[in-house]
Amino acid sequence: MRRRIDAAIVTWGALRIDALSRQVHHDGRAIDLSPKEFALLHYLVVAGERVVTRDELLRKVWNLDFDPGTNVVEVGVARVRRKIDHTGPERIETVTGEGYRMAPPLGEAL
Repeated sequence: MRRRIDAAIVTWGALRIDALSRQVHHDGRAIDLSPKEFALLHYLVVAGERVVTRDELLRKVWNLDFDPGTNVVEVGVARVRRKIDHTGPERIETVTGEGYRMAPPLGEAL
């Protein structure tokens, strides 16, 4: 199974996200994320392979019902990528013209 969701723990491959303690681990190593970075990663992992639009992320993560004309989503995704992908391939994929989604965990295909 690619994703496991229970009361507080969400996993995606080697990523483990604890929503209660707001901690993220990759291969057992703790990853320090800001509150917005945590919310962004959690939202994307829960969405899984479903493409999440920029507007959806603005509403659900940044609580904005309008496009402020900034690149806040792109910057947030880039920061999370740097923190979780420094040892391997990108786990957050850009779907050109649509949005973002989680790449299948290593060793699994779409």
